[in-house]
Amino acid sequence: MSRIRNGCALSARFLALLLPALLGLALTQPGVGAAQEQEPKQIRLTEKHIQGFMASHQDMAKLYDGANLDKPDPKIDAQAEAIVKKNGFANLAEYDEVSLNISMIMSGIDPQTKKFTEPPEQIKRDIAALKADKSVPEAQKKEDLAQLETALKSAKPVHYKENVALVLKYYDKLPALLQDQGPAD
Repeated sequence: MSRIRNGCALSARFLALLLPALLGLALTQPGVGAAQEQEPKQIRLTEKHIQGFMASHQDMAKLYDGANLDKPDPKIDAQAEAIVKKNGFANLAEYDEVSLNISMIMSGIDPQTKKFTEPPEQIKRDIAALKADKSVPEAQKKEDLAQLETALKSAKPVHYKENVALVLKYYDKLPALLQDQGPAD
């Protein structure tokens, strides 16, 4: 399940340090093919995608709130499929691609300046910030740095630069969940 679809609340520290790293890695769900496990698929976003995502988001978050994400639930998946289809998506896979691409852009936008930083650069900044952070226990720091270094190896710049402008256009209207995923200061 994508973290966007299920509406999970993740800690601010995790989002600030590791979300850009995770976006460099594949976000998978049961039944997704091996090609997607290696690299998230970047797509060209449209106004229709953004509007459909915004229309679906609240219902999807409610649907997955409290659900056991470790095992698939066909009933919940069928309800999710109906929600996304009602909002213009062909299926859950398309919704997940759109949410991942929106999240990728949102994770690189500084909430104060509204400036975008490419994922590889953001991960490098996160690594530097984590190395300088004396409040993080060494064992945790070592683990987080290993994850960030791994993510940096596979991080790719945004393929469709026009996606940045489109997400910025809707930045203030996109769900607060996504806005919390901006880069750490």
